[in-house]
Amino acid sequence: MASIWAQAKEMAAATPAARNRYVDFLRAFSILIVITGHWLIAAFYYDGAEITLADILALKPTIQWLTWIFQVMPIFFFVGGYANAVSLESSKSKNESYAAWLTGRLHRLVTPLLAVILVWGVLAFVFTQFGARVELVAIASQAALIPIWFLAIYIMVVILAPLTYRFWKAWGFKSLFVFVAIGALVDWLFFAMDMRIFNWSSYFWVWLSVHHFGYAWAEGRIGSPIKMLALSLLGLGALALLILAGPYPLAMVGSPDEISNTLPPKMTLVALGVFQFGLAMALQAPMRRFLDRLNVWAATVLINSMIMTVYLWHLTVMMVVVAVLYLLGGLGISILPDTALWWETRPLWILVLYVALIPTALL
Repeated sequence: MASIWAQAKEMAAATPAARNRYVDFLRAFSILIVITGHWLIAAFYYDGAEITLADILALKPTIQWLTWIFQVMPIFFFVGGYANAVSLESSKSKNESYAAWLTGRLHRLVTPLLAVILVWGVLAFVFTQFGARVELVAIASQAALIPIWFLAIYIMVVILAPLTYRFWKAWGFKSLFVFVAIGALVDWLFFAMDMRIFNWSSYFWVWLSVHHFGYAWAEGRIGSPIKMLALSLLGLGALALLILAGPYPLAMVGSPDEISNTLPPKMTLVALGVFQFGLAMALQAPMRRFLDRLNVWAATVLINSMIMTVYLWHLTVMMVVVAVLYLLGGLGISILPDTALWWETRPLWILVLYVALIPTALL
């Protein structure tokens, strides 16, 4: 750990002054929030005979408002828009081919993905050969591979980035409004006309809209901190209006209700993205000064160096920890979910999982 930290500090010290460190910070921050949120909503319970897994959002609907904090995928997408814009401009200056650009962008995404799929393929085979119930193996593997949904759509957004970036360069904010309008139309068809055939397409319209925020950021086409704060409040107000006065559910993560804000994504995620983007831009100047501190920036560099690894493996680590606790007689997972003791032990639960995840990621 000491050696790795020393390497991170060395890399941090060598960072060019022109680099926007806030982009890297937001990427690391959003992934850590997602990881913590996934660990928090997974309610395991061992009753002495078998393990069950429940969604705490379904068990306690009154806490679904917390998902407005833990749903930070919009941050990752507008950070991706910024990074893709910078990368495309750099590629253009080098006269690089589309294939070469795409290979470079996807390498860090796909390589860790292949590893986790291979490991779970082997685990599923071994478990079933040693008599594990197929249903239990299916639940464990599907839960561990939940993060892949994000990579599936983000890879498509990256593949389309040269096209959407040209669209942005030609039309500016009008191109953003096109994506938003199509997404709103799909939602209207769903709620007003009960037409669900187009729902899947919102994976593009919603996330391409949020990704476009990053293009505006990369070009400096954002307002003053006061204007960005006002935009943030506007997004929060729109989100509240869509949920409190509209047909959208409260939870912004998962699908504890019959209708989901995320499967497929709805316009509520665009409103949430506006809120998060405006707030992030309003805080940009003080945060960039904060990130000039060597230790803070070194920690950001370290997390970003293994960001896809921790993201893809965090649920696998949770499954392994649960298996170990099961073999120890249900230690820590024999507490009935949504009781006072269960909530009091959540900080310890999160800490144990991070202690297990860090060496796994470093390995």
